[in-house]
Amino acid sequence: MSATITPFIVEHSYQQLPASLFTACQPTVVSAPEWLAFNQPLADDLGLPEQYRATEAGLQLFSGNNLPDWCQPLAMAYAGHQFANYVPRLGDGRALLLAEIISCGGQRYDLQLKGAGPTPFSRGGDGRSPLGPVIREYLVSEAMHALGVPTTRALAAVSTGETVYRDEPQPGAILCRVAKSHIRIGTFQYVASLNDPELLTEFTDYVIARHYPHCVTQSQPYLALLDAIIAAQAATVAHWMSLGFIHGVMNTDNMTISGETIDYGPCAFMEAYDEKTVFSAIDRRGRYAFGNQPAVAQWNLTRLAEAMLPLLNTEQAEAIQLATAALENFSQLYHLNYRQRMAAKLGLTNPAQDDDQLVTGLLQLLQQDKVDYSQFFSQLSQQDPASAGELFNNKSSWQSWLQTWQVRTSEQSLTNTQRVKAMQQVNPALIPRNHLIQQAINQATEHGDLSLFNDLKHAWQHPFVSKPEHLAFSQPATAAERVNQTFCGT
Repeated sequence: MSATITPFIVEHSYQQLPASLFTACQPTVVSAPEWLAFNQPLADDLGLPEQYRATEAGLQLFSGNNLPDWCQPLAMAYAGHQFANYVPRLGDGRALLLAEIISCGGQRYDLQLKGAGPTPFSRGGDGRSPLGPVIREYLVSEAMHALGVPTTRALAAVSTGETVYRDEPQPGAILCRVAKSHIRIGTFQYVASLNDPELLTEFTDYVIARHYPHCVTQSQPYLALLDAIIAAQAATVAHWMSLGFIHGVMNTDNMTISGETIDYGPCAFMEAYDEKTVFSAIDRRGRYAFGNQPAVAQWNLTRLAEAMLPLLNTEQAEAIQLATAALENFSQLYHLNYRQRMAAKLGLTNPAQDDDQLVTGLLQLLQQDKVDYSQFFSQLSQQDPASAGELFNNKSSWQSWLQTWQVRTSEQSLTNTQRVKAMQQVNPALIPRNHLIQQAINQATEHGDLSLFNDLKHAWQHPFVSKPEHLAFSQPATAAERVNQTFCGT
């Protein structure tokens, strides 16, 4: 490893935890790395030294070929329920945590390489990633950040010059992912499975200190932590639902305790509104369908509560009662967040419980006529909202809903111009449409052409801005363009 002067703050707090929670592991050298993308604004926020910014030294770092001394790579251990089936030992099978960087704003972030080669948790896999999933995660995670959703982010992407074998040979790539941490519900499950009360306490104290320090002063710090994680996830999932985002693989190892969206494998944004929409090729029974996401989140949080039971009370019956009460709050928190987000999308400044009927009625109309979800809200946000009626077949039902909505908006304190501006700030003109992502993947994979990838990357940095040059990106897929299935990269 090359020696490097580091004028920025790097720490390795996770390595101070017991060794049973991770394994030190080096990335596997790749033959011919080349830059795919580098996220300069994120590098600025992190205070990453200039020597690693789209340079040869950066290429060697983000390919895993030559790590500076401030990197101490490790693979994290965790368990998880995958499609409701418990797997006691998963862990980072193709990812390595390099370091924790303290950003210019004082926030701690993990730097992780995805696709860096096999680890002790690879379970026979190659630990690599095809180019397609790297492009998908880069594009969608950065678009989600621009949309205001708590999410992991993409700092860098490089091609490896090597072939990855899945269903067919594909070019390989590596992503550098940035997150407030990579601790998951599945991490708690793994720690709890070791049946070591002292370890569970030490680990949970670390989580509190790192993510929810306000819990320390509470009368029941561990219950306060559970409450905080439940609230964070309720807010994140409500945000997903308001945007039509389908995660696709909501296993407990893919839900962070920070509330950040993680793992953009088979994700997609819904076009024609349908609560039963599924894109993931491996979700054959629709467990993670769009409309199921809030209930699945609560189910996953129940698994977290089970892992934390010994911390909540020494008497199991009392611990279960406390956990149950905390979990019952999820539904209320989720609906409160969802109501606020949907009210904002409809230009309502004082959301009330009665507005739920207005939203429900609208979603029924959207589903009946298979109306594009994002396109509808974008058109409703224009000076002439009635133009959105062109998207409906059932004109009379649309007119009835429109009149009800107009009466409701007339009760607001905003002028029409103010309402339009407010709605346009929450209803994106652009979303990461699945067919565009697939087109960018195909061009890069088959021809080495990154032009569409770069165009989308630039356009989706400003999703609430409608520009003439991005008009094609705002349109739903045609029948010939439509992508009905998405795939994991493992």
